[in-house]
Amino acid sequence: MPWWLVALKLTGLGWYVALCVLTGVILGLWLDRTFGITPIATVVGTVFGSTVAFWGLYRMVVPILYGSSNQKILSKRKDE
Repeated sequence: MPWWLVALKLTGLGWYVALCVLTGVILGLWLDRTFGITPIATVVGTVFGSTVAFWGLYRMVVPILYGSSNQKILSKRKDE
């Protein structure tokens, strides 16, 4: 894989993490204002957004680091 393609994928990962966390925070703030449960939904939204972001980050970085041969291992884990 060319170096520039890897650089583009890594740049996209940063945007993915930022978007997931930001979505969790915004959704939490909206739920807080709607239901009047001040910090609870924001904290839960932040934790949920961070969890989704880092799980997705893991799933996207493994093939970049280990190549396509490890993608077969990940797909076998899904089937089990």
